[in-house]
Amino acid sequence: MTIATDAAAIIARVREEGDKALFALARELDGATLDALEVPPGAAITPALHDAMARAIKNLRTAHEAFAPRAVEVETEPGVVVGRRPDPLARVGIYAPGGRATYPSSLLMGAIPARVAGVREVIVCSPRPSPALLAAAKLAGVDRVFAIGGAGAIAAMAYGTETIPRVDKIVGPGNAYVAEAKLQLAGVVASEAPAGPSELFVIADETADPAIIAREVLAQAEHDPRAIVTVAALSGLDRIRAAVYELLPFEPRRDIIAESLASRGEFCTAPSLDAAIALANERAPEHVLLAVAEPQRAFGAIRNAGAVFLGQTSSVTFGDYLVGANHVLPTGGLARSYSGLSTPDFVRWTTYTRVDRAAASRLAADTAVFAEAEGLSAHASAARIWEGK
Repeated sequence: MTIATDAAAIIARVREEGDKALFALARELDGATLDALEVPPGAAITPALHDAMARAIKNLRTAHEAFAPRAVEVETEPGVVVGRRPDPLARVGIYAPGGRATYPSSLLMGAIPARVAGVREVIVCSPRPSPALLAAAKLAGVDRVFAIGGAGAIAAMAYGTETIPRVDKIVGPGNAYVAEAKLQLAGVVASEAPAGPSELFVIADETADPAIIAREVLAQAEHDPRAIVTVAALSGLDRIRAAVYELLPFEPRRDIIAESLASRGEFCTAPSLDAAIALANERAPEHVLLAVAEPQRAFGAIRNAGAVFLGQTSSVTFGDYLVGANHVLPTGGLARSYSGLSTPDFVRWTTYTRVDRAAASRLAADTAVFAEAEGLSAHASAARIWEGK
């Protein structure tokens, strides 16, 4: 069996059996015997974590309000107005992972932009939701939380079950089965760019502190054994590599980090800043850290990246949690064509047209000529009725 066939079987099972399948899948795949699918948002957490979440929410709201789409209209010629209006989605589902680690931060990254965009209902699916995740759901104003995960959760939100409502869009990172389920259900429900293992591409010059770069490498590699970390150094590569392996034994998740670096890590010397940037643009990674003397200048040449961090003080970890940017980003080279999650992802656009009588008269003849050239006589007649009026 492959991930694709397994996911397809789970999707079909949930579509046919609804809640019954979800209870069974929780037992079979997660070893969880659920009394109910739904759990209430909210749980006791430390004051320090509460304050950190509140700060993240404030910054996310500030940034995403600035990113919010606005209606626009233009008069293309006298009496002819065309425009686009952003209409919030009615209901959005957020997937929050619960495998090797629980990610309340990812829940906030989905819920806050959705609320800013005006989404009326936000639901969350997460296997074995932790107290931190339930607290984040409450603080973010999530409406409902369901203790289910994997491809089954995606199918439930896509089709709806007796308990879980059907959503208009699903966002949030997950494992390979979650990503595969989103792909297979693309014709049923919208989702953001498929998310894979975390990626970091560091460009470092002689001004970069090896210990700081090493910390960034370790932080992103600890996500997953399949995380991809690349360091392209203009100088001092050996010092950066040495710093990484000096610090590694002291990391609690050192086995994950070591596997990631051994299988997918890359330390290379770049002949020039332009060459390093060209390699980054070719890879189109999730994160790019510009640990160089003039990061703003280098940033101008970066074209393919999920998110860019300007200067070594701009830790990618700050972006993961607190600064207000979104950490739900394209991976696997998809930054060539996809963007990170943001407020516009939670609206659909309604295009509208307004034509006054004088303009209708002027448009009639050319529209009819165009329609007749395509063999659409009824279109031509619908236009010509306005000639001379």
